[in-house]
This record gives sequence, structure tokens and C-alpha cells, in this order.
Amino acid sequence: MRNLFSVASCEPRVASISSPRPCFSRDIFFLSLMLGLQCLSQSQAQDGSLFLTPAQGSQRLTLQNSSFIYRELPPEARPRELQANDIITVVVDFRSRFLSEGDAENRKRANLTAVLSDWIKLDSGALKPAPQSDGDPTVSGTLNSQFRAQSDVELRDSLSFRIGAKIVDIRPNGNLVIEGHQTIRNNEERWRISLTGVVRREAIQADRTVSSDSIYDFNVDKEELGQVRDGYSRGWLAKWYDRFKPF
Repeated sequence: MRNLFSVASCEPRVASISSPRPCFSRDIFFLSLMLGLQCLSQSQAQDGSLFLTPAQGSQRLTLQNSSFIYRELPPEARPRELQANDIITVVVDFRSRFLSEGDAENRKRANLTAVLSDWIKLDSGALKPAPQSDGDPTVSGTLNSQFRAQSDVELRDSLSFRIGAKIVDIRPNGNLVIEGHQTIRNNEERWRISLTGVVRREAIQADRTVSSDSIYDFNVDKEELGQVRDGYSRGWLAKWYDRFKPF
């Protein structure tokens, strides 16, 4: 009986020759397997992390040498480190509420009785006793004093605006000293706003804005001048009276 399997073939040989099938040699198969194992032994795994050192070479994986879509920004579009005399925007949103209640009560009662039993007179340049011919003068009185005070104070303040500030100084630890001034004039009305403070670099956003809540030693001075202010402002006499309360 004829052997249908050949030593150099990897598939059975079909008796029919009408539809031949491709066949590979065992030698080629083992040669390909050995070449593959050799390539695997010489190759090393690729490190896909940007935070670990590659297996070969001293160059680290970064976006520049590992990304196909990375594009470096032009110099004018790169964020620049804040320096002295740079301008930032301060967003002021100040809200406060103060509530105070007080109650005071004072009562005082006094009785006074005074009798003048002896008196003196001036006679020839000398002081001498003066007799009370009509009796001793007497004074009597009663003092009844009552004081009661009750006060309630509730204050609500709100201040919201945006203002540009300049970096006037840089501290040794990196904190920035800022200062801003703004003047608005409308006919006879004028508003002057000034602020100062110290802010950390990390508190400034990418668009160079910072909230007033992040500013240390934050001082705001708001002044209003004009006819409207003159209409409700107090005079110097009213200020003195409200301060010292003489009556």
C-alpha cells in the first residue's frame, strides 16, 4: 500500500491530482520558528509610561519624542512667568453681614439731708464764728435716677467689581505684591477705587485673574465725589456731635 504521507510534507497528500493544495516544508517551518525565537530574545518590551525611564538609552519618553500629534506652541503663545510691572485682573466679590444687639439698664436712688450748724464771718480782717440767730439752715432732697437703653444694629455690605492691578514687588518666597487704581468720572460725579495686597503665584489663574478671597492683607479704598455725595454727606458739626455726644 502506498504511503500517502511524505517525509518532507506537513499535510496528507491527496490521491487526486486535480485540486492540489499548498504545502510547506518542515525545514522551513523550523527555520521560521528559530528566527522568531531569536528575534524575541533580542527584543525588549516598550515602556509606554511617560513617568518611567526607558529600558535602553538615557532619553526619557516625553510628548515631543513619543506623540505623533504633538505640536509645539509658538513663542508668542507660550505662558510667560509673571514679573514685576505685569498686569493682572482682580475680581472683587465682597459680602459681609454684621448683627449686634445690646440692652443696658441702670437705676439709682439717693437721699440727702444737710444741716449747717456753724458759720463764719470776716470781722476786722479775721475769721470769727457767726451765730445762727434764725436756726440752722437745713437742706434735704431725694434723687431717683433710672436709665435704660436698648439698641439693635444690623449691617449688610456688598462690593463687586473688576479692576486691573500691577505687580509692584516680588517677595523672596515668590509672593506678589499688587496695587491697583481706578478712577471713573461722569460729569460732576467721580469714583476712585484703590486696592493693595499680597497674593501667591499659584492663586493666579491661567488668564491672569485672581479672586479677592485669595489676597492677603487686602485693602480697598472706595471714594465718591460729586453732587450726589454732597447731598447726603454730614457736615463737620454733625460729625463732631456724633463722635463726642456732648448731650
